Amino acid sequence: MQRHEHAGPAALRAMQSLATRTFPTTGYHHIGDLAWNWCLALDRADQCPTAVWTHNDQTLAWGWLELPDTLMLQVHPDYPELAHDVLAWAEQTAPGPLSIDVTENEPHLIKALEQREYTRTDDGPFMTCLGRPLTDLPDIPHLPDGYSIHPQRDHADVAGRAAAHRAAFGSTRITTERHARMRDTWPYRPEHDLIVTSPTGEVVAYCQGWYDPTNGIGEFEPVGTHPDHRRLGLARAACIAVLHAFADADGHRAIVYSRGDAAYPIPKRLYESLGFTAYTRTHTYVGTPIG
Repeated sequence: MQRHEHAGPAALRAMQSLATRTFPTTGYHHIGDLAWNWCLALDRADQCPTAVWTHNDQTLAWGWLELPDTLMLQVHPDYPELAHDVLAWAEQTAPGPLSIDVTENEPHLIKALEQREYTRTDDGPFMTCLGRPLTDLPDIPHLPDGYSIHPQRDHADVAGRAAAHRAAFGSTRITTERHARMRDTWPYRPEHDLIVTSPTGEVVAYCQGWYDPTNGIGEFEPVGTHPDHRRLGLARAACIAVLHAFADADGHRAIVYSRGDAAYPIPKRLYESLGFTAYTRTHTYVGTPIG
């Protein structure tokens, strides 16, 4: 067994290889999640140390810190003892107590966390994992006059897509440059990243899809609408169009992660209206490093 450490998530493809193998069991950490989070970590390598455990060039576990206190990890269920190795590495690397989200479908991680005296907190936000088959899809709705759905065709569309995300989420992290680099990151495919443009040509909504060709599973990450163009059904239409694109790629299932707590209910309602149902959820564990 070898451990490889990196400044920043440099081993993205190694992490994605494990995600591909374990997703049918856990339903968590889709390869698109990792590509999306990799984009958010660009130019922040000093804040995102990572470690990957391999055997015979096969990834069996990884840990990805967002300093000072957040750990994302994945461990192959057949090697549960590696959870302790990942947690020990993170505890020794982070400056203080860690916060870790795991799903109910990862009992091997829950067991390791409880053995290391982490405490589950149930009073904060959590994510619900939702899925639906790519059969009996609804027709793509007609949009209001002048609006259209299509892939990004040029630099203006790429810049507009980044600007729409910043407006939708009140965030500055997705710049034109970051989104352009994301478009060069496997498994990105432009036909799965659809935008809605307004009558004036402005990008006002989008659904970014990521497709796992090995498992035939597509994921939405992220979905958004400019505040000035909400309640027109634009994001809903874009999501349905991406579902059809997943099906055209011979996919059989789509998934999305959405806030499940009552403080942020609207996205989950949208996905449920599209036929998505919950299959697991996250729980947050916090603790003091024990070395």
